[in-house]
Amino acid sequence: MQYKKLLVLAITSLFVCTVQAKQTTRYVILVDNGKKAGEQIVERGDDGQTKVHYIFKDNGRGPELDETFRVAADGTLSEYQVKGASTFGAKVNEHFSRKGDNASWLSTTEKGATTVSGTALYMPLNSSFEVASVAIGALAQRADGKLPLLPAGTLTQRKIDEVDVSHAGKSQKVQLLALTGQGLSPSFIWATTGDKPRMFALVVPGYLLAIEEGYEDAGKVLDAHQKIAEANLLKDMAARLQHPLSGLTVVRNARVFDSEKAELGAASDVYVLRGKITAVLPAGSPSQGVDNEIDAGGRVMLPGLFDMHAHMGRWDGGLDLATGVTSVRDMGNDNPTLQQMLDETAAGQLLGPQIVPAGFLEGESKFSARNGFVISTQQQAKDAVDWYAEHGYPQLKIYNSFPHDMVRETVAYAHSRGLRVSGHVPAFMRAQDVVEQGFDEIQHINQVLLNFFVTPTTDTRSLERFRLPAEKTAGLDFDSKPVQDFIALLKQHQTVIDATLTTFDFIQQRDGDMSQAYASVSEHMPLDVQRGFRVASMNIPDDKTAKLYAKSYAKMIEFVGRMYRAGIPLVAGTDALPGFTLQRELELYVQAGLTPAQALQVATRNGAKYTRTSEQRGSIAPGKLADLLLVDGDPTSNISDIRKVALVITQGKLISPNEVFGELGIKPFVDKPPVLHAVAKAVAETSETRGSNGAPKVFGSIAREEKE
Repeated sequence: MQYKKLLVLAITSLFVCTVQAKQTTRYVILVDNGKKAGEQIVERGDDGQTKVHYIFKDNGRGPELDETFRVAADGTLSEYQVKGASTFGAKVNEHFSRKGDNASWLSTTEKGATTVSGTALYMPLNSSFEVASVAIGALAQRADGKLPLLPAGTLTQRKIDEVDVSHAGKSQKVQLLALTGQGLSPSFIWATTGDKPRMFALVVPGYLLAIEEGYEDAGKVLDAHQKIAEANLLKDMAARLQHPLSGLTVVRNARVFDSEKAELGAASDVYVLRGKITAVLPAGSPSQGVDNEIDAGGRVMLPGLFDMHAHMGRWDGGLDLATGVTSVRDMGNDNPTLQQMLDETAAGQLLGPQIVPAGFLEGESKFSARNGFVISTQQQAKDAVDWYAEHGYPQLKIYNSFPHDMVRETVAYAHSRGLRVSGHVPAFMRAQDVVEQGFDEIQHINQVLLNFFVTPTTDTRSLERFRLPAEKTAGLDFDSKPVQDFIALLKQHQTVIDATLTTFDFIQQRDGDMSQAYASVSEHMPLDVQRGFRVASMNIPDDKTAKLYAKSYAKMIEFVGRMYRAGIPLVAGTDALPGFTLQRELELYVQAGLTPAQALQVATRNGAKYTRTSEQRGSIAPGKLADLLLVDGDPTSNISDIRKVALVITQGKLISPNEVFGELGIKPFVDKPPVLHAVAKAVAETSETRGSNGAPKVFGSIAREEKE
């Protein structure tokens, strides 16, 4: 009888395990308030193998991956394989295996092997969201809450919120986990609870929701809770890393860059009070009533830099400030999220630069990027322009799917409301068309050069907008009449070019090679970030293609120089990793033929001019905002010295780049930065400073009494 009971229990256990193992979990991936952009299907087999199909397509691009893996008793990967294509079509083929204490991995990017003692989770270079489930499960088994990683690093997590969700009459509790140890900011995952947690949802507030199928309606609740939870963490970070400047502060002995003349001036003392510059005097001038001093030690002082092409996230600002970027033009975002960031920045609750918003305007199509407003009619376009004008946006950005027959009227209406207009060139148009129809500015060097490569049927909402410039720019004759006529048109209209050259480094990068965009900063980064810099995006199948694409990229850089020398205005933007990308962008402008001082002028004076903030920013002068940075070396003669930002002042606060980098796990670029010193004041008490009864005189009260 006892034997039969044990047998029944054994069979039941086997049945339960089989049922649990043979299960499929489907995740739906939504972007921009409900548009389906992909899915993740997870099949857990009864043989212990998990299979994942993952596809994500947004804005005409995205990865498609198939994974298989097995999990060891400690919850980490014992075998892993992924194949497919990356965002821009590069082939993905990655393997990992651990047998005993021996671990090895091989991908199109890297090859490695090591001896491992104890638990360690391999982190793939390309993967689905399911790897997060594996990490969460493995962390749940760790008593110390720390999970060693391969090839290196440690992952930790903490619970920061909890929510009840329901579907089909069933309710369950899910928890929000903040994972740190990968990347330069925390990752946030909604997970199930219990002894074996797994991913339930992933939310990028205002943009993306990946959630178990059937629970889509819970997305708004999770988004709202996550925004609040992240806000609390961000407030804490801002309080730690922003140091208010109280009283009058003088920065002594700084060589001030004149952004109007693009030249370095003599050593000066710069006075700052309540977030503004009050005086710029020759170094060593007598001072009165100074509360704080900073000895610049002859360092170069620059106006705060402008990144003129970003899509701001709430965790991006620290990198911007630490690299000297004090103003960012946001070129497309979820409107409520951007409004929230503007409010948080104004309240000092967000560590980040001042944001100048550009209103995003897109047309309805299957390729639509659903930021801002997506329209189908002319009236909807005008309503969107009105909303942006009423919310203080100085600029409109038109995107790929915007109806070409509405461009002229929309641009004219935006101008009538006082907005500048820029953007991508809408599909089935050429750059010269949008210039003639009133665009004030064009984003991206590929959008400029596509002018010579598209036909009336070329759909630039697809990867063609990257492939055509990569293949054809190498053979384009810049001295030909069509090119010279186009340059003349841009000059005639004074059309501003936001080239984002650094972003297009990816068209020449082969898998395993270090991205030249970040080669100069890579050694300062955490290892997982360094690994990411070697992952290619573009499909470059052979040496011949690599040579062609590299030549095209070099000519893109050359074309920017030609435009500048022709008198076409440039601004410096990134559309990539905050801060460090702008530094590389300025290097490329120098490579294009600008002097270092001219490149700095583009990143300061031009940034202010084309965000309409010149009265407050862009130069160092009394009455302007004290957006200032001190730099080791001399970036006016060696532009690469722009990476040596030693100290930043902005929004009435002092920012230490070394302190911010320490928070993010980045090795600093400056060894001995300047420091703030309080000035000791000696006050001699006399009958003139004290009242007849020994109490201090309150001169304001006396003055009021006399008036009465």
